[in-house]
Amino acid sequence: MDQNVEHEVVSMPRIGDAAPEFKAVTTQGNINFPADYKGSWVILFSHPADFTPVCTSEFMTFATMEDQFANANCKLVGLSIDGLYSHIAWLRTIKEKIEYKGMKDVEVNFPLIEDITMNVAKKYGMIQPNEDTTKAVRAVFFIDPKGIIRAIIYYPLSLGRNFDELYRVVLALKTADEFGVATPADWRPGDDVIIGPAGSCSGAKDRMEDSELDCKDWFFCTKKLDKNKVLDKILKK
Repeated sequence: MDQNVEHEVVSMPRIGDAAPEFKAVTTQGNINFPADYKGSWVILFSHPADFTPVCTSEFMTFATMEDQFANANCKLVGLSIDGLYSHIAWLRTIKEKIEYKGMKDVEVNFPLIEDITMNVAKKYGMIQPNEDTTKAVRAVFFIDPKGIIRAIIYYPLSLGRNFDELYRVVLALKTADEFGVATPADWRPGDDVIIGPAGSCSGAKDRMEDSELDCKDWFFCTKKLDKNKVLDKILKK
């Protein structure tokens, strides 16, 4: 790459920011984002291009898991710098011709945004010039029911995403909100959760003496959180 080439620098939104607003044409009609999704969690994700094999495997996986995400009150919205007709043709090809890991006849029902102008991709910092100037990287934005960005994961063009992890992130964020806790490494519903460290000496002493907590030291305390109690709160009945 020519080191003298100047690239437009676009600041990507950060965790805690309001999700940048936009209106777009999609394979499921026009959307006004994030207003149309108020009250739901949303995963907004980008892929480099239609009719590419890694993206095809990802869309088949996401489409197969759509009901699972919906049960966690989470909707899916995809994006690439391709036109609407390209999107439609690609999704038809996926359904009619592609079989992968036992998945076949897969129909993608969530919206896929047309972004030929790169307007949305630039608002979300999905264009990484040192990776590619005309394709979006594999960005994932987790947006809460109030339209606030809660987590961001970026992958390069060559690396397909781990969709079990994307689902785990949604569950963990919702659990943290519902129960006022943090979730440790590799947390899954039913695992112990983390209680935030005490803010004073007396608080630290109280933590160590709390019979409901398992404290290894004043700053590292966990407690049990029943799996069914968690799932009752974060999944639809």
